[in-house]
Amino acid sequence: MLTDTIARKRWRFSIALGAALSPSRRAANQYHKWYYSTEVWKQTTWMGVPVMKSVSDMWNYQEILHSLRPSLLLEFGTFYGGSAMFFASILRQIGAPFRVLSVDIDHSNVYDAVKQDSAIELLTASSSGEDALQRIKKLKAEYPGPVFAILDSDHSKAHVLSELMAIRPLLSSGDYVIVEDSNINGHPVLPLWGPGPYEAVTEYVKNFPDDYILDSERENKFGFTFAPHGFLMRR
Repeated sequence: MLTDTIARKRWRFSIALGAALSPSRRAANQYHKWYYSTEVWKQTTWMGVPVMKSVSDMWNYQEILHSLRPSLLLEFGTFYGGSAMFFASILRQIGAPFRVLSVDIDHSNVYDAVKQDSAIELLTASSSGEDALQRIKKLKAEYPGPVFAILDSDHSKAHVLSELMAIRPLLSSGDYVIVEDSNINGHPVLPLWGPGPYEAVTEYVKNFPDDYILDSERENKFGFTFAPHGFLMRR
């Protein structure tokens, strides 16, 4: 009886201690703000090439890629090319045929190592323009199967909304879309930015409520993300 009483007390104490030590949403937001404002994400590299993403988001992406096993990966916004190389590395490990299409209006900053990767195609064009859309259609025919798309170019609401509208007829059920940098404009960083990716997703979902399922489990897995409300699964 005594042993049983002690065990119950220890169990209650462990529950109370766990609750006391569990980080609050405020703590997560504070860490998010620290992580963003220190710009450590600008010092994040993949195989020596700058990526400029949250490392926890990158881990989440590789888990999604392993589960989805896409044959075509669309990246809107290339910059240095580190994330394109990261995605190609993960997909190469999966082993199925694939193509990474990275679209940007300027590829002058892309590292040579990225340009030399045969699995990566760099398209210099507007991500919501006709050239990009026609190339995506051709690649879908060459690489049939699931699509993973990540929107990380111009972070204005109007542009992100135009990207979401552009890829809408190109995606199928089960495809996955990430809308990055929806953390700006006070979600919770850069409160003076103005309407951006977060607001674009909000308006899109209002207009097309049946297009996507918000993958909240993925979004919340590591406590914070640069893509709040931006983990979208096509219905």
